[in-house]
Amino acid sequence: MPHSDTRRPAVAGMFYPADAPVLRGMVDAFLQAVEVPATSALGAIAPHAGLVYSGQCAAHVLGRIEIPAVVVILAPNHTGRCAAPGGVSVWTRGRFSTPLGDVPVAEALADALLARCDLAAADRIAHGGEHAIEVELPFLQVRTDTVEILPIVLAWDDWRRAQQLATALAELVAQWPQPVLLLASSDMTHYESAAHAAAKDRIALAAIERLDAEPPDLVLADIAMPGRDGYAVALHVRQTPALAHVPVILLTGALAWQLALAGHAAWLTANAARAAARAEIVGRSANAAARSALPRSLERNLEVKSRGDGRVRVSVRIPWLLRGSPGPIGVAAESSLGSRP
Repeated sequence: MPHSDTRRPAVAGMFYPADAPVLRGMVDAFLQAVEVPATSALGAIAPHAGLVYSGQCAAHVLGRIEIPAVVVILAPNHTGRCAAPGGVSVWTRGRFSTPLGDVPVAEALADALLARCDLAAADRIAHGGEHAIEVELPFLQVRTDTVEILPIVLAWDDWRRAQQLATALAELVAQWPQPVLLLASSDMTHYESAAHAAAKDRIALAAIERLDAEPPDLVLADIAMPGRDGYAVALHVRQTPALAHVPVILLTGALAWQLALAGHAAWLTANAARAAARAEIVGRSANAAARSALPRSLERNLEVKSRGDGRVRVSVRIPWLLRGSPGPIGVAAESSLGSRP
């Protein structure tokens, strides 16, 4: 096998011990603290910080599940280096090396993914200095000596491409002759207390369990909600890339009826955006489609902007909503149904 097919350790001696006996002893100690029998799993999330920080947490994940013949490891791109046009960088040949030995790449599965998902491409540049896959390997190596991996580094975090890649992986895993584990390498949080991290983890896990993947058309929240008030909800929506386009309406008792009207207008605007996106895909007028989806009272204050690749943004100004306001209230929605043929 050519030397270039072996991905050499990039963070040994930094994220984990470079000495093999010391590394094995550390991982063994982490795994021995896990007192739960291993069960089979389709997917898991494990942290990728230095082992002195997150090793025990990783052990509580990877020590509780059976390690199958193939593990797909998906990790974020920390280095900014990427040669894959679609941002899905796959190491397709050879093996990954650690002080504990080599882990072979699942080459047939890599080829199948590249054939099925046009976002994926063979790209070793993105893997060169990346730590997020490498730090998971000692746990796999201590647990079993027969595993193969499919290493994937992602250069983006938007929902549309994630859904496209996830669909391709799900289809491959369903038909693959060997059992496959999907392992997401993610720290989830940095520099926060355990209490804050646990609170955020509960939110993320609840969303995963609900498979709450499709962004809502509209978020309605009361300003005075207990626990997380409306302002916190609005901030979360705006700071989440997959939700940033979703209209947020905050309700108060004094203005409830007026803001309810805004909520209805936002819902209508979201419908108009979807209609415009559908029209954009087939080469029809996005503006006409959006107008046909709105009542005439809103048509006069409509603005439609095509952003390319099937993305359309629809904005509506509502001058009649709040008396005494310095200007019209704006409601906007964006929709995308894919790329134009």
